[in-house]
Amino acid sequence: MRPWKVATVLGLAGFVLVVLVPFWWIATMSFKTYEQIQFAQSIYIPRPFTWENYTGLWLETRFPLWLRNSVITAVVVTVITTVIACLSGYAVARLRFPGREAIATLILVLYLVPPALLFIPLYRVLAELGATNSLFALFLSYPTFTVPFCTWLLIGFFKALPTELEEAALVDGATRPQALVRVLLPLAAPGIVASAIFAFTLSWNEFLYALIFITDETATTVPVGLNLLIYGDVFHWGQLMAASVITTVPVVALYMFIHRWMVEGLAAGSVKG
Repeated sequence: MRPWKVATVLGLAGFVLVVLVPFWWIATMSFKTYEQIQFAQSIYIPRPFTWENYTGLWLETRFPLWLRNSVITAVVVTVITTVIACLSGYAVARLRFPGREAIATLILVLYLVPPALLFIPLYRVLAELGATNSLFALFLSYPTFTVPFCTWLLIGFFKALPTELEEAALVDGATRPQALVRVLLPLAAPGIVASAIFAFTLSWNEFLYALIFITDETATTVPVGLNLLIYGDVFHWGQLMAASVITTVPVVALYMFIHRWMVEGLAAGSVKG
């Protein structure tokens, strides 16, 4: 066997061990009984196979409500982020105004600021607006870390598009907003999808802001709600793993469905010609 084939096989084996085995472990744990988990029985394949963790999670806890809150938050934040990032990315990439390059750099720097440094001033602002302890707090706070990166990504993507297309639309009588909507946005679809998935994933998994800004259990999202399944030193591992499967599978399926656009968008967005 040639060396490059050996390296390929080893790389795939490492990928399976590092990435897929944890998913398999989580999935099998979610189908085990309490006794199997506590006494380490049927380690690799659950015997007997049970749905009690899923039914208990769905019927005995507020997980459906937490899941609904996470879906609403992720979708709303993704829409807000996509609209703002498209408009600001287009403005920085296409319009000519003083300090344009400095603003592009500042946008990336803002993304690098740790969210842990912002939650105190953000909480003060949200408290003054009366928006704490509700999903509106997340709608307003999550774009602070999703918009900068998505904007920076779309700046590179808009710069990679030929300027002749927009100029031709302007010559034919289209206004600049019309040229953006009818010409550039369809061509920028891969980059828009990539930025939208990025915003959705960050919003779906975010924990710190959801923990600090919301104390009402009915407005809690899944990452915070799962903490309520831990009582002192008692961990309901079966239900925790079932919740992990339920919240992970939709995101993984979404990535698999549009992975081609994701790759195209990230590759094009990295070109800043």
